[in-house]
Amino acid sequence: MDFLNFLDFKITDIIDIILVAVLLYYIYKLVRGSVAINIFIGIVIVWALWKLTELLEMKMISSMVGGFMNIGLIALIIVFQQEIRKFLLMIGSTNFASKRSFIRHFKFLKQEGLHSVTNVDAILGACEKMGASKTGALLVIERSNSLDFVKSSGDKMNIDITQPIIESIFYKNSPLHDGAAIIVQNAIVATRVILPVSKERSIPLRFGLRHRAAVGITEKTDALALVVSEETGQITYIKNGEFVLFKDLDELNTQLREDLL
Repeated sequence: MDFLNFLDFKITDIIDIILVAVLLYYIYKLVRGSVAINIFIGIVIVWALWKLTELLEMKMISSMVGGFMNIGLIALIIVFQQEIRKFLLMIGSTNFASKRSFIRHFKFLKQEGLHSVTNVDAILGACEKMGASKTGALLVIERSNSLDFVKSSGDKMNIDITQPIIESIFYKNSPLHDGAAIIVQNAIVATRVILPVSKERSIPLRFGLRHRAAVGITEKTDALALVVSEETGQITYIKNGEFVLFKDLDELNTQLREDLL
């Protein structure tokens, strides 16, 4: 049968498969942990069914599924608006300028020695202590997407992460406590950063501008955000524009480390 001709591989076919695999990997990474992951899996299943019916020359079902895929394209662009924005931002990210950051985009290829060196214990230790004293704080951890477009709104610096440093930045009488602190690997690279505020109406009213700013930056990029409430001292973890639930700091520590790999 003709469809068995796919066994006759050429070098371009191998390149094609690799490019599709990389594309699917990045799409999965963008929607992982969000509600959109279920939609993504559903699309993959429908697409696989469409191609299978084409190979088997089942013309009626193939035309029906193909029509659904074509008509649904506009709806998918609306549903995946945030993810498409993240994907385009990742492609145009200035992080490609450095070799180390370029390698970070291929996390599935990297070895143990290239894993993130972010001092998670120091970050969470500072958050716990600031929470006890009800000191408000907003920490944003950069991942694949560059945050250069927001870093410029604050004060640039390059300080290794330690618990006392983080606490001193957000100390109530400190000139640096307003705005967000941006973390890249194991350094605080900017403070007093102004972040885009989310306009999402589903955010509970009890959350203030810090939380809305954290949701806003994680909607537009793949960054991670930690917020310490000035009113309650509660620590909030936000990823992909959504609040991530955790039982205690140990579970948050594990989750944060996994997300930074």
